[in-house]
Amino acid sequence: MKKSIYVLAAAFTALSLSACGGGSAETTAAAETTAAAGQEAQAEDKADASEEGGKEESAPEAKAPKELTKIVVGASPSPHAEILKAAADVLAQKGYELDVKEYVDYIQPNLALESGDLDANYFQHLPYLESFNVENNTKLVSAAAIHYEPFGIYAGKTTSLDDLADGARVAVPNDTSNEARALLLLEAQGLIKLKEGADLTVTKNDIVENPKNLDLYEVEAAQIPRVVEDVDIAVINGNYAIEAGFKVSEALAVEDSESIAATTYGNVIAVQEGHEKDEAILALIEALTSDEVKSYIESTYDGAVVPLF
Repeated sequence: MKKSIYVLAAAFTALSLSACGGGSAETTAAAETTAAAGQEAQAEDKADASEEGGKEESAPEAKAPKELTKIVVGASPSPHAEILKAAADVLAQKGYELDVKEYVDYIQPNLALESGDLDANYFQHLPYLESFNVENNTKLVSAAAIHYEPFGIYAGKTTSLDDLADGARVAVPNDTSNEARALLLLEAQGLIKLKEGADLTVTKNDIVENPKNLDLYEVEAAQIPRVVEDVDIAVINGNYAIEAGFKVSEALAVEDSESIAATTYGNVIAVQEGHEKDEAILALIEALTSDEVKSYIESTYDGAVVPLF
């Protein structure tokens, strides 16, 4: 198009000059026509260049970030919710957003899981979960054991197990499973002897030897930290010890990681039956058993929470 304009302009100029014998007025008119044609061609060149440049410089459309899939998990505030939050970044890298719902009791998180309000919960050990299923006709299962919270013997009026006097008062939990753990821990320290074959169903009635005539003071587990100053020693659940500010490193004795209690009472990720292998649940477990979370547990709880991975 541009070349055609130039050619026509030149031809018109030549025709004007030859036809008019080179007269000045005609010559000037022809020159002006040629200039106008040239300016129009230059304008078209600029427009074409601008259009082509715009095409080359236009940036590609930005892609929207991939939306994370939400996982809703119920948990007790400490340590479970804290551990879950420590796993959130690892889980996000796997494409999941963690939504933690905190509960202060042990009933509602299982009911919420059964009803489908939660994808999973993390607050209980397997014996409690199995007992809950029987009592409430629910079908919840463990997807994985994450950690256990060791029982510890803590000083009250007496600061050493060797210094326990005859008839010393010992606070222990009053519920069956936790009292059994306390008795097994006392036996492991040589303070009492239980009947042969003692397991996690034993009670104080199964004590066959009590050389120091220890007076077992049965208290609701959550209340034991409040009576420590009134007894010689107290056997306290790990989570209640954490909440009360006790340090496992300062305990007079602690459950061994290989003990029957430690292996039985690992805290689990619970889900509805049949959902143990869901992709989201497997991602949650992988995040909770990552090196990052293990490091967090070990550096935060000073032995009060022990990873089982």
